[in-house]
Amino acid sequence: MPVPSRIGDETRTLSARPFGAAKRFPILPTPNLAWNKDTEAATAHLYERVAKVMPAIEWPFHAPYVKAINELKRERNAVILAHNYQTPEIYHCVADFVGDSLQLAKLAATSDAEIIVQGGVHFMAETSKILSPDKVVLMPDMDAGCSLAASITGADVRALRAEYPGVPIVAYVNTSADVKAEVDICCTSSNALKVVESLGAERVIMLPDRYLAENVAAQTKVKIIAWHGACEVHERFTAEEIQSYRADHPGVKIIAHPECPREVVDISDFSGSTAAMIDYVRMKKPARVLLVTECSMADNVAAETSGTEFVRPCNFCPHMKRITLPKILDALVHIREEVTVDPAIAARARVSVQRMIDLG
Repeated sequence: MPVPSRIGDETRTLSARPFGAAKRFPILPTPNLAWNKDTEAATAHLYERVAKVMPAIEWPFHAPYVKAINELKRERNAVILAHNYQTPEIYHCVADFVGDSLQLAKLAATSDAEIIVQGGVHFMAETSKILSPDKVVLMPDMDAGCSLAASITGADVRALRAEYPGVPIVAYVNTSADVKAEVDICCTSSNALKVVESLGAERVIMLPDRYLAENVAAQTKVKIIAWHGACEVHERFTAEEIQSYRADHPGVKIIAHPECPREVVDISDFSGSTAAMIDYVRMKKPARVLLVTECSMADNVAAETSGTEFVRPCNFCPHMKRITLPKILDALVHIREEVTVDPAIAARARVSVQRMIDLG
């Protein structure tokens, strides 16, 4: 039976102009953002990456920011991480690493960069800081949150431990550092089943996504005790809507994220993490496909895919869309919105993340 959620703000610490970062990285002049022949020539190869999904009339707005950001990140020794839900001009034109949230944090930790700019939401920035404690992590918009991460707090996890003594707790990576610090192990949407079964327990608490928990429960004999959080993007999809798309687009392959309701996953042709969904399209090359997830991912996959028609339901994440090229540039110029995590919390959160990574 799901445990009622207590909706509240995620635990996060962000500072507009931290003293340490300010001392290490002085403010730089705002770059020239003119659209001219030089900018056009310098960014032409990048426009080619997004030409399939972006009208040429839009490029003169984006290009000056793309050019300035790519120059500035080299000067700052910075890397930009872009989640699969970021818009194409960020994902294809300024990002150094793209992928799901954990993959991004792991890749950033291996780089020699001094600064990480998180193109995503703030629990992702916290995870980057947990895995890269010596790097400066910048969040271009401090209000880029997440309905899942906001649905549970560290105090809620402690209450669950008291209510279910001895039952191991698994946290989806879409949670705050405060929550990660209180659980036994983390999971992603791709390895959730493996993580649950690795614990060797008859009962496991999974939080915070009720639908991911339900979809895992359908594949295992382990009894899942679910929290009642949900992704505001994926929970809006319905079985009736998906059936309607199938009827209107004969032959379409429907690929659903496991954060979707169980009835949506049941009538889909495939369900998997964002990375698995992308791999499905690249490897299977379906003639027509519908990605049941945040709508920018279809743009990003379509930009680099030929021979596949994308049917596009458009449930977009308002939090992801808070990240824009102007805000990324501002963060790099002023070294603003640095994400910090209390070292004691980070150390405990790192344990739960590392346990998952060690599973392979």
